[in-house]
Amino acid sequence: MKKFAVVAAMATALLGSTAVHAADVEVVHWWTSGGEQAAVKVFADALDATGDHWVDGAIALGETARATIMQRALGGDPPDAAQFNPGRQYEDLIQAGLLLDLTPLAEEEGWNDFIRPDQIKEPCLIDGKWWCVPVNIHMQNWAWASIPAFTKAGLEVPVTWDDYLADLPKLKDAGVIPFAVGGDGGGWQISLLANQLILAQLGAEQVEKIWKDADVELAAGPEVLKAFTTLKTLGSYADTGSPNRSWADTTSLVIKGDAALQVMGDWAQGEFQLAGQKPDVDYACLLGPLVAEPKHVRTGGDIFVFFKQNDADVERAQLELASLMVSPAVQAKFNTAKGSAPVRDDVDMSLANDCMKKAIGVLSQPDAVVPDTNQWRNEAFTTAQNAIFSDLIYNADTTPEAAQAQFVDLLQNAD
Repeated sequence: MKKFAVVAAMATALLGSTAVHAADVEVVHWWTSGGEQAAVKVFADALDATGDHWVDGAIALGETARATIMQRALGGDPPDAAQFNPGRQYEDLIQAGLLLDLTPLAEEEGWNDFIRPDQIKEPCLIDGKWWCVPVNIHMQNWAWASIPAFTKAGLEVPVTWDDYLADLPKLKDAGVIPFAVGGDGGGWQISLLANQLILAQLGAEQVEKIWKDADVELAAGPEVLKAFTTLKTLGSYADTGSPNRSWADTTSLVIKGDAALQVMGDWAQGEFQLAGQKPDVDYACLLGPLVAEPKHVRTGGDIFVFFKQNDADVERAQLELASLMVSPAVQAKFNTAKGSAPVRDDVDMSLANDCMKKAIGVLSQPDAVVPDTNQWRNEAFTTAQNAIFSDLIYNADTTPEAAQAQFVDLLQNAD
């Protein structure tokens, strides 16, 4: 009751109303795959149980959803809540004064004490104010391998990039798609892969110098060229359906054993769970990825912002939803379904499978955590970067050297 009173009092203070009525909360997000829908239902059910109502505004593809959110917000018709990734994607909304300040709620509930790691917390806590709610910790540098596909080719699941690259011709000869990747959504899947290859070559400190400090000399070096060369090789073993395929449809190929391996974030795990598959039996989860002794995990995640509304009941319900999203019970259930790690370490994750437990264990080592490069670069940079990496994979005439030169030029001219 205390929390409800706090939330209601905050909404009353904002708009001066004392009557409390159930409210609809329109939430725009891009969780449309089977595993994602199962996860987002946890949030919806939790809010509906309070008497308020989650109005689902799912839009396929993050790029499309974010563009729609920005257009509506800047056009004067914002949804009540919206999903973003941690980083600079929503900074214009803060500057425009369109977002609900969550600081009173965060201070009352002690968010600063339990939300971790700092790389997830910092994009929401800006100049001492909370502008968004982190709901999970995603780890991007995973590979997901079909054990039956490798068995069909007479191979063990590889543990290093060198092993896997040597396996590619044998997988192809066995009638298996050697490398599964999708190109829809502007090429973000390929960019994610390229980032992991560069991280494997350089390590965390050097990666930060490239993306945060725009170190063009490092970006033009031999390690980055090797990563680009590996990316080109992997692209040559993708199937013809790759360019327009979603990440979830790509994961489905691995689940069915039609493809051998996909590099994708831990959200792919939700699809394996939904299909009833078990780690180390049906599939292998390789953290690193394909690094014998992983030293780094690249973290990202999902956050929700809440837009100012001229309605006390809606704002009360918005704050209620924000509170629920970080509550221990909802965090445990949501992240188990999503395949991600919770933003707090005091929740019951007894239902987590071995892959999730491996990820949670790595998170306990602060030096191992590498933030998503999107935290250092804006949407325009990310879009251009995605195009460079996609062109390298799908354009037979583009060489690794040419793609590297384009990437260096992008860094030199970045904001």
